[in-house]
Amino acid sequence: MPDDSLLDLAEYISEKLGSCVIEHKFEKDELVLQVKPDEIIRALQFLRDDRECDFSVLIDITAVDYPSRVERFDVVYSLLSLRQNNRARVRISVEDEQMVPTSVDIYSSALWYEREVWDMYGIAFANNPDLRRILTDYGFEGHPQRKDFPLTGYVELRYDEEYKRVVYEPVKLTQDFRDFDYLSPWEGLTDIQLLGDEKESIPPHGWSLSDNVRAGLEQKNKSTDIGEEGEGHASN
Repeated sequence: MPDDSLLDLAEYISEKLGSCVIEHKFEKDELVLQVKPDEIIRALQFLRDDRECDFSVLIDITAVDYPSRVERFDVVYSLLSLRQNNRARVRISVEDEQMVPTSVDIYSSALWYEREVWDMYGIAFANNPDLRRILTDYGFEGHPQRKDFPLTGYVELRYDEEYKRVVYEPVKLTQDFRDFDYLSPWEGLTDIQLLGDEKESIPPHGWSLSDNVRAGLEQKNKSTDIGEEGEGHASN
């Protein structure tokens, strides 16, 4: 459970921002605020400037893809208050191709974070001064973190010695036939003696048995052989 100070802070934020906050909850003792998309700038401004909040550091901006929802994406802002030693996540839900207001004027670090979200998810940020790809190549097609993006991608690239540059080609996944061993590592150890296995059998090599244990196993095996021979004579 979150401590009383964090509970009081959640109530304070909800009261000050009013209808801007849809709901607040706690996940792993961390405050999570669900905010209206068109109110995100007001919420971030308040959380940064208010002395009771003082979330002066933007740790990250990321997103989550829910293809079956009308509001397909959640955009998540992770905030840190160094003075209060608190963390908070501010979350908005947006539809595909819906523009999100940029937060660069509030947190300068948002510039690269928004570029990353655009590159990976295709979520555009209005008025971002430099909304370019940041993790993939400029000629890359699609957005890799979307759930409908193929795992193999659309193209592959390689350095061409003839053209002396990187070239794009359709994906070719050539793979030799491989016979997979689905046994667990323990089931595959058929010729190795592990501690405790002396109660079952004696392998060709591995951990050595004590003389007493070995004698007991040999006596047990002899008794088993005699019993099997007796059953064979009885059946004849």
